[in-house]
Amino acid sequence: MERFWAVFRDINELIVFKHSVFAMPFIFIAMIIASHEINNSAWFGVRLMILGLICAVSARNFAMSVNRFADKDIDALNQRTANRPSVDGRIGRLNMSVFIALNAVLFVCAAYFINETAFILSFPMLITLASYSFFKRFSPFAHLVLGLSLGLAPIAGSIAVLGYTHIWSWLLCFGVMFWVAGFDILYSLQDIDFDKEHKLHSIPSRYGKDAAMAVSAFFHVLAVVFWLLFAADASLGFFSYAAIAVSAVILFCEHIIVRRDFQKIDVAFFTLNGYLGILFFIFVWIDIVFMAGG
Repeated sequence: MERFWAVFRDINELIVFKHSVFAMPFIFIAMIIASHEINNSAWFGVRLMILGLICAVSARNFAMSVNRFADKDIDALNQRTANRPSVDGRIGRLNMSVFIALNAVLFVCAAYFINETAFILSFPMLITLASYSFFKRFSPFAHLVLGLSLGLAPIAGSIAVLGYTHIWSWLLCFGVMFWVAGFDILYSLQDIDFDKEHKLHSIPSRYGKDAAMAVSAFFHVLAVVFWLLFAADASLGFFSYAAIAVSAVILFCEHIIVRRDFQKIDVAFFTLNGYLGILFFIFVWIDIVFMAGG
C-alpha cells in the first residue's frame, strides 16, 4: 500500500492534477448552457457527467505526460524543473509511454460513447494537446497553442451535449485561449534566461520582459472581450456578466502581483487563475439555474 501511494504521489506530481481547475470549469459551463438550450435545464444527466469527467481528466493527463516526456532533456537542465519525477528517475520513460497511451485510449473511448462527432474529433484534439510540447522549440506562438488546447474545453462541452458547436462555444473558446496564453507568458518569465540560453522560443525570451508583459495584458483584454461576446450570444444574465467583471479584476491583480515581484508568479499563476475558472462556473450556473429557471 505504501508503494501504491508513493507511485500515486509521483504521478500527481508529474501531471499536477490540481491545475485541472483551469480548463474543467469551462467544459461544464458549455455543457450546462447547451443542456439548457435543448432541455430547458442545466442538468445534462449522469451519463454525460461521468463521460465528460473521464474526457477532461484523461485529456489533461495525456497532454501533461506528453509534455513531460518530450521535455525531459530540457527539464533536466533547468534548476526549477530538475526534480520532476520524469527527470529524476522516479517515473521511467517506458512507464510514461504506457501512461500516455492509456490516457489517449481512455479519452477516445469516452468520446466514442458520447457521440459520433466527439469520437471523430477526439483524434485531432489529441494531436492539438500534444503539439504544445514541440511548438515551443521553434515558435513563440506556443503560448497560443497551449491556450487553444485548454480553449477546446468549451468546444468539447458543446459537442458532448448538442453534437455540434454553437457560436457561443467558439467565443468562450477564444476567451479561454487568450486567458491561458496570457498567463502562460507571465509564467514563462521565470525561465526567460534559461530559454534564451537554450534557444527555446517564448515571447519573453524573444522580445524581452516588458514586451512580454504588454502582450500578456493585451491577451487578457481580448479574453475579457470574447467572454463578453460569449455572454451576449448565449443570452446570459447578470451573474454571468458579474463573473466576467470579477475575472477582469482577478487578471488585473495578477498583473499587479507579477509586476511588483517575479517571485510571486506561482501565486498569480495557480491561485488567482484557479479561482477565476471556479468562480466563472459558479456564477454562470447561478444564472442558468436560478435566473433562467433551469
